[in-house]
Amino acid sequence: MSVPPQTPGPGAEPDDPEDRLRRFTTIWSRAVFPVTATSLTRAEVAEHLLPLARELCDALHARTYDHSATAAAQRAGAGLVAAHCTDPEVLQRSLGVVDSYLVLYCGADGGQISEEARARCARLQHSMAAGFSKALRERTLREQEAIAHSALSARSAAEIALHATETRFRAVFDGAAVGIGIADLDGNVLEVNETLTRMFGGLEHTVRSRNVQDWGHPEDAPHVWKLYGELVRGERENYRVEKPYYRTDGTVLWTNLTVSLLRDAEGRPQYQLALMEDTTERRLLNLRLRYEATHDALTGLPNRTLFFERLEKALGPTDGTRFGLCYLDLDGFKAINDSLGHSAGDRLLVEVADRLQGCATLPGEMVARLGGDEFVALATATENTDCVADLAHRILHALAAPIRIEGRELTVRGSIGIVEGPAGERTPAEVLRSADITMYRAKSAGGNRFEFADAEADARAITRHGLTTALPAALERGEFFIEYQPLVHLGDGSVHGAEALVRWCHPQHGVLGPDRFIPLAEHTGLIVPLGRWVLEEAVRQARFWQTRHSDGGPLRINVNLSPTQLHHPRLVADTVDVLERSGLEPGALCLELTESALIGADEDLLKPLRQLAEMGVDIALDDFGTGYSNLANLRRLPVSVLKLDRSFTRSMQQQPADPVDVKIVEGIVALAHSLELAVTVEGVETGAQAAQLREIGCDTAQGWYYARPGPPDRLHTLSLADAV
Repeated sequence: MSVPPQTPGPGAEPDDPEDRLRRFTTIWSRAVFPVTATSLTRAEVAEHLLPLARELCDALHARTYDHSATAAAQRAGAGLVAAHCTDPEVLQRSLGVVDSYLVLYCGADGGQISEEARARCARLQHSMAAGFSKALRERTLREQEAIAHSALSARSAAEIALHATETRFRAVFDGAAVGIGIADLDGNVLEVNETLTRMFGGLEHTVRSRNVQDWGHPEDAPHVWKLYGELVRGERENYRVEKPYYRTDGTVLWTNLTVSLLRDAEGRPQYQLALMEDTTERRLLNLRLRYEATHDALTGLPNRTLFFERLEKALGPTDGTRFGLCYLDLDGFKAINDSLGHSAGDRLLVEVADRLQGCATLPGEMVARLGGDEFVALATATENTDCVADLAHRILHALAAPIRIEGRELTVRGSIGIVEGPAGERTPAEVLRSADITMYRAKSAGGNRFEFADAEADARAITRHGLTTALPAALERGEFFIEYQPLVHLGDGSVHGAEALVRWCHPQHGVLGPDRFIPLAEHTGLIVPLGRWVLEEAVRQARFWQTRHSDGGPLRINVNLSPTQLHHPRLVADTVDVLERSGLEPGALCLELTESALIGADEDLLKPLRQLAEMGVDIALDDFGTGYSNLANLRRLPVSVLKLDRSFTRSMQQQPADPVDVKIVEGIVALAHSLELAVTVEGVETGAQAAQLREIGCDTAQGWYYARPGPPDRLHTLSLADAV
């Protein structure tokens, strides 16, 4: 039901939160008052709804949506029942008001309504409906207690009436608001009142001609007929159960049934008295609420809640039963949302859901939507990995055909992670985590494919995630340190400088090299503060060497620069600041970038490097020869040093060296020198290799032949040794 927003009263501030809350409450009261059986006026109903509205408002604005927010919404639903607003249409109208006006009147002041507020409002509606249903059921149980008490009273009244006056018995029997029936101990129906007759379709003879034991139903609880047998044998006085019956037209009647034993004056069992309350509508409401709570509103597929219930059930057996799980994520879905809008994205998801539903056709298979563009397909009682692979093939084949939306044909691809194995060995959370990790492995391999879970790959991914989350705190705790590897002048063997290499002293994994955490720091953006810290420490150490070892100590320090740092707007300013505060001359600093970082670099990207080079800072092109760059581009790059990749000189570790590699190195050195660039060689591990490179004309070298990376105080005590 839609109710137009109310205008603020005289003297009220239109943006006052309390005033807006009261306006929301007024709308709510006007919606539910016409269908509320109460003696209260509409204004009194509004006053009763005000604290309930305040609960919803507080839950909407809670910092996090947790149990307290859910409980607040449930209390709001229960409050409706407490106010005797028990008609099912009250709940429908209340949910409509909350959906249309809660965020509008109680949302953020003066801003756009956020998707988070809309999503939270939807969750509040679910919790409010659950609270209404629970309170209504509790009220019903209390009424059932009253009915049971009435039953006992009715039984006594019936016994007295049977032995006293038929008139008084009929007054109780016929005037009852619940269905009442009397049968003998053999189950033959003797008497039924009008209420019970209406419940079974209105034809009295079709009810009185039946035997109680003919009213079995497939959904009867296992203990129903056991209790019945105990009662007619006189072993119990009464019992109460929820029981379904078939009506004469084939429909199902659900009841709360209370059966009591009637004894004669001598205490011998004589009759059975049944009282029935029709709960069919209430049960249908509960089923509808259950469906809405366990199914995705957009696609109609089972949601995360129902999926986890099925997965937990599938993983429960320990008899060797196998299961298979396909975790699907659409490739490039964000681009569709961004380019065509969320409406088109939703239509795409609906079409994908329909196709996936058509794939899960075998017994034990189900498809669910976890959220966004993530879907899962579960197969139970599988025989081997081929069964799950077949399901994955069916999914990819179903997605292969283009989807037409708004006049465009969209090609949908997906990446699938598969977990398959015996039940009873892993928890649902572990299975889903493994499938998620495997799905991203399939996506990284190009997408539009599936991969099977691998325990070792999962462990590596979990370790990477742990390292990623620990990186920020590690920098704050000072867990990083720097080792230095000397750069040696090939002409006279003197120490020309040193390269700063960062290490992480991890509390659990020990000392980690940069290959373990630098890519993670790049991905998270932590590489910028980490790179600045390395620059500060390395420059400070270089300045210390200059003041402590004025007789031939390291004259320069090489620091690696990542592509992310190259794009950072404060690269030049931070470098100047570090040099000025340390007192180190710019000519004593060399920044190393990999060749791949400069492939296709435009002038905007090269501008900060040119500024640093003009200051006197050397720029080295690291891993030269591996980036497939155009050699002609060397002329426009502001570099002064080429660091030759070790792959070109590895064959020179033994003699005779590969003549092809020698020719390649000679050509690179000649090219570099013609461009007035110095050449540094990495990975020098033998004396023969060093001699060959010296003969070719390389300028400086570093490698295990001279020294492994180590603490700064060892840099001046080099002991040359053949690493091989």
